[in-house]
Amino acid sequence: MLQARNLSKSYNGTAALQDLNLEIAAGEIYCLLGANGAGKSTTIRLFLNFIDPTSGEALVDGLDVTREPLKTKHRLAYIPEQVMLYPHLSGMENLEYFAALAGHDDYPRSALEGFLVRSGLQADAHDQRVGEYSKGMRQKVGIAIALAKRAGALLLDEPTSGLDPEASSEFARLLMELRDDGVAILMATHDLFRAKEVGTRVGVMRRGVLRTEVDPAELDYADLERLYLDHVREGGDES
Repeated sequence: MLQARNLSKSYNGTAALQDLNLEIAAGEIYCLLGANGAGKSTTIRLFLNFIDPTSGEALVDGLDVTREPLKTKHRLAYIPEQVMLYPHLSGMENLEYFAALAGHDDYPRSALEGFLVRSGLQADAHDQRVGEYSKGMRQKVGIAIALAKRAGALLLDEPTSGLDPEASSEFARLLMELRDDGVAILMATHDLFRAKEVGTRVGVMRRGVLRTEVDPAELDYADLERLYLDHVREGGDES
């Protein structure tokens, strides 16, 4: 579903991402770990076609994102650290608007309510203004939008940053449900605990290079933490 082929990005001769080769199939959660500047967010932006690669390809369903930007965007959903919603609209109104933008303007209210309920948003918040929402509630609307869009792949950039433990746990549960539905998920994160909990594979990046890749089921949390620290100890520049 998601594939990087020798994907690279440089700024003024400085490499933010170097020859990334990666494939994420339907029903996988790939957690990309690394310090600030490791290249995690750059990878996400390249798949979203927010920036152009210096070389290589980012593919969604076999389509190059630079050659087929509209087709690939219809297959993707994106949840950043801060989900951007219209604060003066309710959660329901935001969902209806973004679903229509994705070409799904025929959902009855009952279907939209179903997406919000599945995302974990309490019923009494559906018609509440988003400006009054907590971060966790906004993330749930983001998940509901992904569900309504019927996206085959989900890109997440530090989605649990700033969430309290209960909201983070709830978000992890939603990701595992989407995984079981066959969605391909790429999550850039600093959260080793959640990576261990939900990831089917974990990659560690440093200075734009994917240094290692592991199956988190084969490691306990302490081993994963040691592996991470071994690879990122020297840090890097922001990208």
